[in-house]
Amino acid sequence: MSQPSPKPQQIPVVVLAGFLGSGKTTLLNHLLHRSGGSRIGAIVNDFGAIEIDAMAVAGALGDSTVSLGNGCLCCAVDASELDQYLKRLAEPSLGIDVIVIEASGLAEPQELVRMLLASEHPGVVYGGLVEVVDAVEFDDTRARHPEIDRHLALADLVVVNKLDRTADGERVLGLVRSLVDRAAVVPATYGRIDPEFLFDCRPSEERIGQLSFDDLHEHGSDDDGHTGHLHAAYDSLSFVSREPLDPRRLMTFLDSRPEGLYRIKGYIDFGPHDVRNRYAVHAVGRFLRFYPEPWPGGGERLTQLVLIGSGIDAPALGKELEACRSEAPHADEHGMWGVLRYVRDPEADLADPA
Repeated sequence: MSQPSPKPQQIPVVVLAGFLGSGKTTLLNHLLHRSGGSRIGAIVNDFGAIEIDAMAVAGALGDSTVSLGNGCLCCAVDASELDQYLKRLAEPSLGIDVIVIEASGLAEPQELVRMLLASEHPGVVYGGLVEVVDAVEFDDTRARHPEIDRHLALADLVVVNKLDRTADGERVLGLVRSLVDRAAVVPATYGRIDPEFLFDCRPSEERIGQLSFDDLHEHGSDDDGHTGHLHAAYDSLSFVSREPLDPRRLMTFLDSRPEGLYRIKGYIDFGPHDVRNRYAVHAVGRFLRFYPEPWPGGGERLTQLVLIGSGIDAPALGKELEACRSEAPHADEHGMWGVLRYVRDPEADLADPA
């Protein structure tokens, strides 16, 4: 069977949504200060003539900020216009690693996702929808804006923010989890989530083994002394295999991944199913994508994965991944069909934003 041709590295574009006052700008600023060696570009969309949110992040981003004021992005521009803004941030000279679109509090997330999936810019790829929820105001927000249930159902990652300000946090977390469709639900205060839930933090210097979840701790600290607190409740699993993985078995594993498994990243060797390419994998909550790319010359062909979650049974997940190993010398003719479904296809994305 024919295999997808290798594509140049694409910049993931993450949509950051949530109703007014949920803490989107606070979360974005947190990502900027905890991004390790990664460079973040931002499209900040304020609803109003005075672009307060844009001013809040401009100092950190400088020429990596595109500000859109006085209107919702999903209404004010079309896909071709959005491509112009993405083109500006995807300029190679800027060295951007990830682009975050901070939507206005009144934006329609589904329309933003559709616009990104319709993008014709070859240098970017949709990286998932993050919905920020104000735990204190959640009940009132649902009463005023019942569409929030639909937004949560579309999300790939839900950040339940301001949990420090309510004594009812567990009830809100449980309610939010009942409204999502396989999305990861992450509790937070002051918008503090681990950036690696959304994108790979680039190390400040080249080294072997750069998939370590602990990379983030090597870069900087928060001014308020909360270094190390971010993922005290999170578990991680590193998996390395010198044997190729069977694509059918791996897709069975991925399709049944447990609640609480927020993030999967790394590279997969499918052996005889595609001898030319390794497959980078990126999963946030229910969002899953594979990116075929040529094997680097001269190195050992390995599968290297990192799984990050809360309350996960890491040893059990490790055994399930070990069961995905394959010693078959020949490829199953249709074995890659399940994987190729998650190689970027805008039409398939619109039909099934898995």
